[in-house]
Amino acid sequence: MTRSHLVLLLSCLSARALPAQEPAQEPPTLEELERRIDLLSQELEQQKIGAAAAPQADQAQLGFGPAASKIYRAAEGVSIGGYGEMVYSHFDSRTDAGAPSGRSDTLDLLRVVLYFGYKFDEHWLFNSEIEFEHANTDEGEVAVEFAYLDYLWREPLNARAGLVLIPMGFLNEMHEPTTFLSANRPGIERVILPSTWRENGAGVFGQLGDFGYRAYVVAGLDAEGFTAAGLRDGRQGGSRSQIEDVAAVGRVDWTGVNGLLLGASAYTGGSGQDLMTAAGGDIGARTSILEGHLQWNWRGLQFRALGTTARVDDAAQLNQALGLTGNDSIGEEMTGYYLELGYDVLSLTEGSSMSLTPFVRFEAYDTQKEVPSGYSADGANDVNIVTYGLAWQPFPQGILKADYQNIENLTGSAVNQFNVALGYIF
Repeated sequence: MTRSHLVLLLSCLSARALPAQEPAQEPPTLEELERRIDLLSQELEQQKIGAAAAPQADQAQLGFGPAASKIYRAAEGVSIGGYGEMVYSHFDSRTDAGAPSGRSDTLDLLRVVLYFGYKFDEHWLFNSEIEFEHANTDEGEVAVEFAYLDYLWREPLNARAGLVLIPMGFLNEMHEPTTFLSANRPGIERVILPSTWRENGAGVFGQLGDFGYRAYVVAGLDAEGFTAAGLRDGRQGGSRSQIEDVAAVGRVDWTGVNGLLLGASAYTGGSGQDLMTAAGGDIGARTSILEGHLQWNWRGLQFRALGTTARVDDAAQLNQALGLTGNDSIGEEMTGYYLELGYDVLSLTEGSSMSLTPFVRFEAYDTQKEVPSGYSADGANDVNIVTYGLAWQPFPQGILKADYQNIENLTGSAVNQFNVALGYIF
């Protein structure tokens, strides 16, 4: 319908709407009718925009961070989100002899991440995370962190398949910079729980009352990447993943008390991926990881605790196949834990959307807690880290962090490290 048709229609309606008993009023002028049409068009446009408005990155769901979970609150169609981190690190390192170790300070655009999702209807959706690391292709990489298809059937039971995040620890699924207080992720959640850990697979997830769960079958780790420093390089990442050995992983969380999260996860599966001994025998290298976690948010208080243990079978055979000797042995057993306490001092101020959280974290881990007979452990892999820091969020989707770390190991070497990080989500 053209503007002239609308003007004529409104003019007729205005004339017919006059009460019969009242004297006839002057019909509105053409300028007045056009003004009313413009107002009506603006109102209709605002309603249309409001109905299709994208959800905000302000609510975590299903184990994902606020930005990654936007697709679950979106209407049908495309959802876009993301996050980024820039980190400055200053090192004051000393060798056993007390001389400086020569580590250089760095300022790194650590990662820029984009989420792309598509909601086909009330049951089917696609979600993905694309990560760009270290700002250029010479030093960094472009990687798909996850890309999966969900079928949302009922709250207690839903299905997922694709490249999925392994549901262990606090940060492997929920690793956006506003979801943790320190500039860098805890060491335990990098070397024993090797975030970001993702793999091709399929499984189910859901919510049963106060209990949430996720359970997947995925391609196993690749033991050829295991080292004395942990499991991190055993991740296959979904890129032509070998699947001679598969693994199962599951997680359960209880949220029956407001502000409290209590949960555990377990992973087990072969990691040999057809790796053979010199005599031609198969190396299964079953890798099993148990992890427990607790998070408590009460008023301005924030507390986290995490503990984990991992075991690698056939470690001696792995050492022989990979040519590892002495204290370069893969750990048969790895253990670690950390405790973190923070308090948002601005929570005492009513009506403020900002937060200012001083915090302290102690963590200890040993990636060679036990080694096979005939091998020795390297004290450099028995690590204690104390982190003191401050995290400021001027608005909920932005964060500035500063922390000081004292990193020591059993060899006597120590690193004092100062970090500043800028992060955002959208």
